[in-house]
Amino acid sequence: MGEGNSDVAPVVRALEALHAAVGKLSQTYGDTLGVRRLVSDVARLSDDLAELGPPDPKHRPGPVPEDLEEIPDVEYDASMWTDAEHEGFGAPDRRAP
Repeated sequence: MGEGNSDVAPVVRALEALHAAVGKLSQTYGDTLGVRRLVSDVARLSDDLAELGPPDPKHRPGPVPEDLEEIPDVEYDASMWTDAEHEGFGAPDRRAP
């Protein structure tokens, strides 16, 4: 499954844990349609990971996203918008067409 790649190893471990968990569900629920689908889905994920192969050497990872800016949940200062024009409507003291 390409376990040599350090990025793939955690996915392999997660799939192994998922496979074991679905096996326990199968023992609890029996051979139901839902369990068969889960078994099939886990097998498909494992197959897809095995087919992934090594990363393309030409691939350049994208930029690391910057930390998200946290916007506080407090009332904002409405006076910030007193001289702003509403897009498409013009200034607040004029009537829209």
